[in-house]
Amino acid sequence: MNPSATGWINKFGSEIRDQLDYYTSFADLYTDLKETGFVYGINTQIPQFIHTAHTLSEDEKAKINLLAALYYTYRLERKETKFAVFLEEIFEFYKALRINQISFLASLFSEKNTSSKLEKLIDSRVYLADNLISKTFNSIITNSLLFIDILLFKRYLKLPNSIYEHAQLLEYLAINITYHALNSKEKNRNDEKLAQLFAASLTFIDSDSQHFDGSYREQLLENRTHWENRYFLDIACLTVWEDHSLEYRESEFIFGIGQDLGFNTEIISTALNEITSFFQKNSHTIPYLKNQNLAIQFYDSMSKIVNKLILRNSKRLQKELSESKELVALISKSTVKDLSKEERKKMQNQLLDIFKTIPSLAIFMLPGGAVLLPIFIKLIPKLLPSSFDDNRVEK
Repeated sequence: MNPSATGWINKFGSEIRDQLDYYTSFADLYTDLKETGFVYGINTQIPQFIHTAHTLSEDEKAKINLLAALYYTYRLERKETKFAVFLEEIFEFYKALRINQISFLASLFSEKNTSSKLEKLIDSRVYLADNLISKTFNSIITNSLLFIDILLFKRYLKLPNSIYEHAQLLEYLAINITYHALNSKEKNRNDEKLAQLFAASLTFIDSDSQHFDGSYREQLLENRTHWENRYFLDIACLTVWEDHSLEYRESEFIFGIGQDLGFNTEIISTALNEITSFFQKNSHTIPYLKNQNLAIQFYDSMSKIVNKLILRNSKRLQKELSESKELVALISKSTVKDLSKEERKKMQNQLLDIFKTIPSLAIFMLPGGAVLLPIFIKLIPKLLPSSFDDNRVEK
């Protein structure tokens, strides 16, 4: 399965046919989603039973985790097995959340089938911005509050009324908890990045219009559902975690919030231990903890984008390359020795001619797009038959 290519949702549906009862309770699902990082908004893994066509980027992991979380929430609540029925339910759910008025691309409704629409919809939920340049220059590009969608969907399946207003409430509580958790400790650079990420991930409220006066604590005492409260506790633990330790004031804040949410000391301590374990295991892969220079960030981001473009257009590229023996010869030569100035120019011109015929590769035609050609050439070996049509469903 390739979540950056058309048809990946249907491919997902075919892959989970033998895993319909993989989770026996929402508690099992929640535990697994914490281990993948999805609950924390930091996607480091995907469920083990899902097979992918290539190494996944964080946004691709977020797509898979979001769809898997929605699907198994639906399975646990409705006991329905028909994947097509689930897709229709999800589409109606997001319409009730007014996502089509907030972040849909105008082209979304030009698609004919529900799965194609949902592929664009999930893109709009996962990415913080639709702008390609924004995605390129930011190492953090995914919505960190996606688990709120799962909590809302769980509620929607039982109480569909006023779901948009409830979405506003959950975001209000989440952003207030993170704000006050950060202010319970001495801030550092990573804290600022995390705060910015949470604020940028808001969909239903505007962070600039919020008043962080502490009145949110009254809302926490109004007996929200168990899993909403567990999520708020985990978000608070995520926010105060730093360098594998917690200062006394931080612990005091967490235990105070935890008690407001209705949890005992044992559950609160477990939540703290779980976030510590998660960071110890994944700190080297968490984007906002990496202190890369801008050049490295740019190269890494562009490599991911070019890689996706290659995978999406692998069949057409193979066809075009097969018709240009001279170009293939130059590319092959470039992998073992330096080309002359004339050879490099000839290879560049022939590649750009190919890119003109494939709209998705228009990025190479932009001013400065030629700097991406070395990345493209490096990734060309991926154009093998096994990488074609990643989302083909076996009949």
